[in-house]
Amino acid sequence: MDFDFDTPASHEGAWSTRWERYAGRDVIPLWVADTDFRPPLAVLDAMEERVRQGFLGYSEQPRALRDAIVERLERRYGWRIDPSWIVFLPGVVPGLHLAARSLSAPHEHSLVPVPVYHHLRKAPELAPRPWRAVPLVLQGGRWVLDEADLRRAMRPETRLFFLCNPQNPGGTVFNRGELARIADATAPAVIISDEIHCDLILDPGKPHVPIASLDREVSRRTVTLMSPNKAFSVPGAGCAWAIIEDEGLRRTFAADLEAHAIPGPSVLGYVAALAALREGQVWLSAQLSYLAANRDLVEEAVAKIPGLALAHVEATYLAWIDCSSLGLSDPHRHFLERGLALSPGAQFGDARFVRLNFGTQRALLSKALERLKTASTQIPTG
Repeated sequence: MDFDFDTPASHEGAWSTRWERYAGRDVIPLWVADTDFRPPLAVLDAMEERVRQGFLGYSEQPRALRDAIVERLERRYGWRIDPSWIVFLPGVVPGLHLAARSLSAPHEHSLVPVPVYHHLRKAPELAPRPWRAVPLVLQGGRWVLDEADLRRAMRPETRLFFLCNPQNPGGTVFNRGELARIADATAPAVIISDEIHCDLILDPGKPHVPIASLDREVSRRTVTLMSPNKAFSVPGAGCAWAIIEDEGLRRTFAADLEAHAIPGPSVLGYVAALAALREGQVWLSAQLSYLAANRDLVEEAVAKIPGLALAHVEATYLAWIDCSSLGLSDPHRHFLERGLALSPGAQFGDARFVRLNFGTQRALLSKALERLKTASTQIPTG
């Protein structure tokens, strides 16, 4: 079956965060992490059918979606979970913040890899809880944790370790051995694992491994956060889930949800998630092929631009571009002033970088890469 990823979904009148920020300016917006692709037709059809049904009242958590999640995790990862381990959420970001506030006391300490998606850092920061950054290092062309530093960073009061797997913004798919060493180094801390990009693996032969699937000991101290929002292009629908084996941990995590202090997913979020998991796999496979070709285009272009560097992107649709050799104090502002909106590296913990979202039409991406090349030669002097 053929899918058209070259024709953009219309953002006119859609209140698009990504497109509205620079509306009316000659700026290509490749910043926030959503795509320009229409969701699978099965997802759109399911949402339309629910709207036509005419009932949008309060919704029970659908048993069918729990079953679909259980089936998918076992089929894709060999990870067997019980449906009762699933806690539904309005999004992964609320899950990160909920974990920091509910699973650690004010005096307890967290560890956060850096660079990383900023809400993994903001969760303990805003709780507030004491935390320490653990650096990612470039080894063999991949962004990985400095495992020796990770062990040194552990304290008796370290309660939480925040993990992003696959890694955002670096694009690394952590392998089983790496995850086992990370789990060992952080014991007995609770692992909060953001795995929202797990379906966006671009390299064949590098499968996603949920860290909780390693063994029962790791599973009993892990909160795994997942959502179909990124992979199936429905981030505005609002549906995610935590998978928590330990009953006490799960009860503590879910207390604010059960008290309705935090809302659950939207009814259309449930509908979209179920349709995506049941009927979206062929579309997803086609999207991954398109994204891998976009990734190759970005890597080839960056390799030819003096002053820029980019590690190989194994997963996600995000490129973490090192601009340090350009000598710019603010690479993000430099590129924005020349018509290219990227995410500032400072947001993820390193201002020398920018993050480029290549989840867009290839024609627009090619135009953006030309702007990247031109802007990289226009370095202010003095």
